[in-house]
Amino acid sequence: MTSTHNNKESSTDPGVDAPKGDHGLLKASGVTGSMTMVSRFLGLARDVVIARVFGTSDGVDAFFLANKIPNFMRRLFAEGAFNQAFVPILSEYRSTKSLSDVQSLINSVAGSLGGLLSIVTVVMIIATPLIAIPIAPGFMDEPEKFALFVEMLRITFPYLLLISMTALCSAILNSYGRFAVPAITPALLNISLISCTFFLVPYMRVPELALAWGVLIAGVAQLFFQLPFLARMRLMPIPKVGKAHEGVERIKKLMLPALFGVSISQINLLLDSVIASMLASGSIAWLYYSDRLMELPLGTFGIAIAIVVLPNLSKKHAESSMNEFSETLDWAFRLVCLIAIPATLSLVLIAKPLLITLFQNDNFTEIDVLRSAGSLQAYALGLIAFMSIKIFAPGYYARQNTSTPVKIGVIAMVTNMVLNLIFYLNGMAHVGLALATSLAAFLNAGLLLQGLRKDGVFRFQSGWLIFISRLLFANIAMALFLYNVAGDWQLWLDLNMVSKITQLGILVIGGIAIYAGVLFAAGLRWKHIYR
Repeated sequence: MTSTHNNKESSTDPGVDAPKGDHGLLKASGVTGSMTMVSRFLGLARDVVIARVFGTSDGVDAFFLANKIPNFMRRLFAEGAFNQAFVPILSEYRSTKSLSDVQSLINSVAGSLGGLLSIVTVVMIIATPLIAIPIAPGFMDEPEKFALFVEMLRITFPYLLLISMTALCSAILNSYGRFAVPAITPALLNISLISCTFFLVPYMRVPELALAWGVLIAGVAQLFFQLPFLARMRLMPIPKVGKAHEGVERIKKLMLPALFGVSISQINLLLDSVIASMLASGSIAWLYYSDRLMELPLGTFGIAIAIVVLPNLSKKHAESSMNEFSETLDWAFRLVCLIAIPATLSLVLIAKPLLITLFQNDNFTEIDVLRSAGSLQAYALGLIAFMSIKIFAPGYYARQNTSTPVKIGVIAMVTNMVLNLIFYLNGMAHVGLALATSLAAFLNAGLLLQGLRKDGVFRFQSGWLIFISRLLFANIAMALFLYNVAGDWQLWLDLNMVSKITQLGILVIGGIAIYAGVLFAAGLRWKHIYR
């Protein structure tokens, strides 16, 4: 009788069905990727504005590090461990329980997560001067820079609470097939930072403080942007604190070990920034700008695929459809290879022309271009590994297995720290930090893949040999085009802005056209991507 009632109520579920089959997944990934691409290009515009207005000043170094702390914790509490633990439980509740049970779960999760992060935020704001010491040890020799860092950290840290609640809303929307709204939400951060750069700077004691206030304003805007959509679905989170909820307890059990393991790449990037604070002034900014350019393909495509894959894998696991589970992982990995390999080659070959066109001016000098290009190329080498982690990790979390990624994450982090030390002692400076992160990501992705194969939930499907052959020819052709057309990077320094944009446009559009054209000539068709 209970089962009949639940099924009847779930038939009026306000969401849409999860995408079925590779075609549905591809369409959902396309929607997410398109919206994310809008946000990423706005992010690129934001970075261009910051680089051209502020350059690589001490204030910019302080802001990037201050902003990294709440973002790092956000990815641990929200988009990382929480999301991977919450989505499978929410998918299970949606499939087996009533709408009122789903609402009860959401309310309890909002109360538990919001309460914990409120306490963390208050403690962090009060204890900022003490907490800032191990985070930015390199700033201690410069009292003004350290004081500015402390002030910025106090302003930006509440963003953790705001964006974590936004991430909860996004997870609900994604689980119900509403991918577009969460994908476009990050654009509000970019809009806020650009606006504050132009409108708040004249009123700030230190110009870069406008960026810190821009982060806080964006956190409020992002949360309130999503709430009306959830209200329309009758799934508005209303924080509830009280009696322990069965679903929340299960989420906690899944989340606690994953807090460390799921966001290991973010821990590595944070450690890079801490060490970079002890290097030459500008090192944090060089790492930031190169990381942001590497994040353009990763954030647009890699995360878009991962966002769509996790709910689908959770559903396949709940339905015990393990063949389809394996096929979905294989499909996602092929898409990663299709996107990551040419993106890596492009970033390595045209790093300097790209940085010159986007950032170079009196505030972002030729030296900044050279330094940023080195770390961009080092990060780019690990792009396929970063993207692979985004799809291999959900292969564990969808099965509610958080312990294995934690163990693998620990191995990767220790490896990253050892490599950091080796490269630092060998004088590779910030480039060594980026390279260590990439190499550790390859180890992480490789071990995740090995574990999935050992568990029997991932098998390479037929057609990989011909697929790799097509990729090889297409990437060689594209690389030859980029290398020959880009020419000597120093000549780009003398070009006017119109010429730079035109030349870069030729490289990007021409490279994509040649890559796609050779793939087509080699026999790859749209049907091969979604089967």
